[in-house]
Amino acid sequence: MRLIARRTSKVAPDSAVRKKRRRPLRAAGIVGLVILGLILASTAVNLILEPAEKSSIKPYGERVTVSGGALNVYRNGDEGQPIVLLSGLGTPAPGLDFAPLVRELGGFDVMVVEGFGYGYSDMEAGPRTNQNISTELHEALSKLQVRQPYVLAGHSIAGFYLLDYANRYPAEVSAVIEIDASIPKPGSDPVPEPEPGFNWGRALSVTGLVRTVAWLAPDLVNPDSDAYTEDELQRMRLMGSWNFGNPAVADETARIANNAEALRGVTYPDDLPVLAFLADDKSGSLDTKTAATQNLLKNVKRHEILTLEGGHYLHWTHAKPMADAIRAFLSRGD
Repeated sequence: MRLIARRTSKVAPDSAVRKKRRRPLRAAGIVGLVILGLILASTAVNLILEPAEKSSIKPYGERVTVSGGALNVYRNGDEGQPIVLLSGLGTPAPGLDFAPLVRELGGFDVMVVEGFGYGYSDMEAGPRTNQNISTELHEALSKLQVRQPYVLAGHSIAGFYLLDYANRYPAEVSAVIEIDASIPKPGSDPVPEPEPGFNWGRALSVTGLVRTVAWLAPDLVNPDSDAYTEDELQRMRLMGSWNFGNPAVADETARIANNAEALRGVTYPDDLPVLAFLADDKSGSLDTKTAATQNLLKNVKRHEILTLEGGHYLHWTHAKPMADAIRAFLSRGD
């Protein structure tokens, strides 16, 4: 009996230790199942809400068929000198994002061309190279029979496409307007082609997490501006949920370095007027941006660089002074 008792006393502590070790694993498993359940529920809700929202809200603009799909173009309906606006990277609804500036540019034939992956355009497309983006834009403007020459304007990464387009179709562009535009950095090292990978941005959208963030904290996604109507803000939040991480923008993002490499050493035509707005966000980057812009425009006979105090999205908060400067610059002619 004493021998059995001793054996029992040895086994019991080992069993207790194993149970204690399993408790954290069980707790982690339960937490994991709860998280998985929430993600699945959020995904299901998102899959129900998104098509319902799209069917209940009338799209703005006109879809134009080009090579590879259809682009959406919003036009203000005014007659006058054409101004073509291109958005920055990942802007979910360019036709709404540019609304404050479009309103201030009354009298011009203003159109916002939404590239593949933006607004109400198709969300999938071929490689987002400078050449493809310029060719698609040219096709859309040709089909719309936009009066030439037109003014080409763009924000942020659109700076690449302004530069490429102006050199491919110089006879069709009367002036370029840069809005805190990206400028290709000099260099000589080759850039490898992007490799496909998991699209985390699209996963966040499909699972409804982007929608949840916009619902819980709208100020995180709303433009930092009082120049928008409540309807515009609501639509931009919804379209941010619909379009976030789509394949076309994911590919465009992956090709930034390649597109920059393709534009190394490229400048605007000497006789093409260029107006460049630079944002001074007090981060200490203004001197670098100014130097890069001056270097890009050093051969351009008529150019002007205007600095405005504010964030990167200058058209959110400085639409009126920008419109006034655009009018003055274009009215001076050559």
